[in-house]
Amino acid sequence: MSSTGVSVLCDIACELGEGPAYDPAADTLFWFDILGRKLIELPLATGKTDQHELPVMASALAMVDHARQLLVTETGLQLRDRNSGELTMLQEVEADRPDMRSNDARVHPCGALWFGTMGKMAAEGAGAIYWFYKGELRCLFPRITIPNSICFSPDGAIAFFADTHENRLYRVACDPELGLPVDDPILTVEGNEMAGGIDGSVVDAEGTLWNARWGGGRIDAWSSAGEFIRSIEMPASRMTCPVFIGPDAGRMAVTSAREGLSREELEADPDAGRTFVLEQSFNGRFDPPVAL
Repeated sequence: MSSTGVSVLCDIACELGEGPAYDPAADTLFWFDILGRKLIELPLATGKTDQHELPVMASALAMVDHARQLLVTETGLQLRDRNSGELTMLQEVEADRPDMRSNDARVHPCGALWFGTMGKMAAEGAGAIYWFYKGELRCLFPRITIPNSICFSPDGAIAFFADTHENRLYRVACDPELGLPVDDPILTVEGNEMAGGIDGSVVDAEGTLWNARWGGGRIDAWSSAGEFIRSIEMPASRMTCPVFIGPDAGRMAVTSAREGLSREELEADPDAGRTFVLEQSFNGRFDPPVAL
């Protein structure tokens, strides 16, 4: 296990840091403190962080254009004006369920958005994974407890997702043009074989899946067939989600959490909740804008 080239990118300690998204046009990283109802913005050129208060819990962000972003929130998909911060509801999702919130999400190469919902108290089987594309919404996989690891192969022919409660990673064949499943999911990684839970993931340009291990304090690399490649040790135990950053997508940023840690555990895990950068020359790639 390697830990070379890992450092703190931002020392804001989020209760539940999640949903990192990088905008290459602005060279800016965004991520959320879900429980703190905050969107955090970090232009990499300046290193000056802005924290935007949100009226709802939000967990993920997709680029739309130079003026708008799409936020995945506890009441649905909302457009955010990048200048004013104003939110406008685009598509309600489980808005009548105050016990639910959003979780992991990522944009398929065709522009379709996959995103997950879950119970705020992680009620078993209460959540689901949805597909949204050009105004159409479909529920793909119901009865998910903690949806995570939504990501895609570079050609869009494979989608991955996990239920962290089960600690299992699945892959499913997809229509590259629409981002819709065309077969049943296949169990790809049985997460209980290694310490920690399968949380957020991202796939690089070569098809390697990089997974953050909640409670495992590391990033794991897997082949698309579920073959373990290597691990990178991280400074915090509860890692949540990675994303590629930089002009060539050659670095990786990773969020983390301090949710649920006792005072004694926090003393032993002082970087919990911070956001980290890995300087390891990844062959990364960027997520496309979402197709509204």
